Amino acid sequence: MAPLRRPVGPELNQAVTLGYSKITGSIIPTSFDFYWQPPLHAYDPIKARQLLAEAGYPKGFDAGDFWCDASACQYAEPVLNDLQAVGIKTRLRPLERAGFLKAYQEKRLKNIVYGLSGIFGNAATRMEPFVVSSGAFAYGGYPDIDGLFKEQAGELDPKKRSALLHRIQQLIHDKAMVLPIWQLALLQGVGPRVAESGLGLIADYPWSAPYEDLKLKPR
Repeated sequence: MAPLRRPVGPELNQAVTLGYSKITGSIIPTSFDFYWQPPLHAYDPIKARQLLAEAGYPKGFDAGDFWCDASACQYAEPVLNDLQAVGIKTRLRPLERAGFLKAYQEKRLKNIVYGLSGIFGNAATRMEPFVVSSGAFAYGGYPDIDGLFKEQAGELDPKKRSALLHRIQQLIHDKAMVLPIWQLALLQGVGPRVAESGLGLIADYPWSAPYEDLKLKPR
């Protein structure tokens, strides 16, 4: 997994969201409590091919199926293209959302899964479903991470809890458990009659909300 960190992110961000998405190297939004900033990797397909060769795959390899929610095809397809450009062959397998989530939770999606999450809270609530062994979308896990996660859940000192959660995030990065792409930004349009759209009122929430705060200009 480690060589795969490099082919995706910055170029996809520019192509799909005009550079508005954040390249964070994490599955946790930057505004969440206990967020830890991982080291970032530049978009470098030449380096990616070199790393694959060093890992024993000078001609690349077949990574099998690439599963995604059908509504995320516009994001998954450029990722697939970047992977194929460095020699990682894969086939996109979009599923309707209900079927995708059910198969994801039942661990029936093999090889590559394009995951999405809108879970709010803090670093712990965002990590639990994906990296703790008992998580709804976790494909296994590691005893050291499971132990640290259990420890942080019972820690009342904010500084000690922060240190534990930062350590978990460091381990996730070191073990290359996930391939973070971006913190997604959505491009939204606002008409001339809108006085207050609600966009940006909630940090890291890409839609207009709360709905009750939407205001129109008087006619």
